[in-house]
Amino acid sequence: MNTVPSVAAPATLERINVMKPWLGEEEAQAIVEVVASGWVAQGPRTAAFEAAFAKHQGVAHAVATSSCTTALHLALLVAGVKAGDDVLVPSFSFIATANAPTYVGAHPVFVDVEAGTGNVSVETLERGLTVATSAVIVVDQGGMPVDLSPIRRWCDSHGLKLIEDAACAAGSTYHGEPVGRGADVSAWSFHPRKLLTTGEGGMLSTNNAAWAQRARKLREHAMGVSAAERHTALVAPAESYAEIGYNFRMTDLQAAMGLVQLGKLDAMVARRRELVGKYRVAMENIDGLELVADPDYGTSNFQSCWIRVEPGYPLDREGVLAHLAKRGISARRGIMAAHLQPAYAHIRAGELPVTEALARDTLILPLYHQLSDTDQQRVIDALANPKE
Repeated sequence: MNTVPSVAAPATLERINVMKPWLGEEEAQAIVEVVASGWVAQGPRTAAFEAAFAKHQGVAHAVATSSCTTALHLALLVAGVKAGDDVLVPSFSFIATANAPTYVGAHPVFVDVEAGTGNVSVETLERGLTVATSAVIVVDQGGMPVDLSPIRRWCDSHGLKLIEDAACAAGSTYHGEPVGRGADVSAWSFHPRKLLTTGEGGMLSTNNAAWAQRARKLREHAMGVSAAERHTALVAPAESYAEIGYNFRMTDLQAAMGLVQLGKLDAMVARRRELVGKYRVAMENIDGLELVADPDYGTSNFQSCWIRVEPGYPLDREGVLAHLAKRGISARRGIMAAHLQPAYAHIRAGELPVTEALARDTLILPLYHQLSDTDQQRVIDALANPKE
């Protein structure tokens, strides 16, 4: 009886994700300890995380929140931004940057960014300034530090509050110091896409004691006494509410994870910068791909390692994404242009050519602490051979 020889199926390549959080037994044990304590809502672990984060970032006050978006919301409130004000924001950012002003009744005014960093500058902000402008939100896009000092001087000269959306930037530096210190108030994200994660969660940081105190009240319904004070008292004090507040609290479960993650942050940054260095060497031999780089004034944590696909490369951005996907490699489109989203179709934006070009031509490469040399080489080989 004749038999047909069997043909082995082609091996399936293991997927390479665009990112993975660096979590392990230490985080798990920290959460177990919180569960065993019986205090799982906002409490002592949250306070400890706030103190540790403030010390790490070199600021006087840190206020933990449920997300960076809620931290931005509180930042605008404590900064005095009110309904009808204009707030200058980069369109080249996750949509939450523009959403936050709308939550307080203000109007986001979209401005362009610089091509090299994806961040705003005095020149791009100047083009968006209106008589109703009361504040500016700058972003450390993808962890790339914004050049804050000239913007600080410009805001001061116009009487504007300076808010830093540092969602991606824990571990980035500006003139050798942690980012976020020079703004009036900053907001941070601990989403799993970020280096330091608490699952969900955020932080507001400021050197203004009165602003920090108000943010603490607003995050728990503007209650006159904190939840911790009520729960630790044998006879709980009477509650009072002087204004409308919010439920923007972080839990001790999240904060316990955050404390462990904060202790690992420097190692995360060092590893990511090492991996980006390998990408950079490889890109020098690939025409048509430009890798984002540190500016002269600071260093990035490379929360996102993005490349720009230029006309000299055989594929466009969408083609590169498809090419990588066929090889089991998950990349992502670069940062969005918020002014082109349907949610903001009612806002008339000026000319934002750099934003639109970056949103069209950039993509984010796999980058995470555990990325092996072998897997990174797979990514590099795929980019170096776009026609295979």
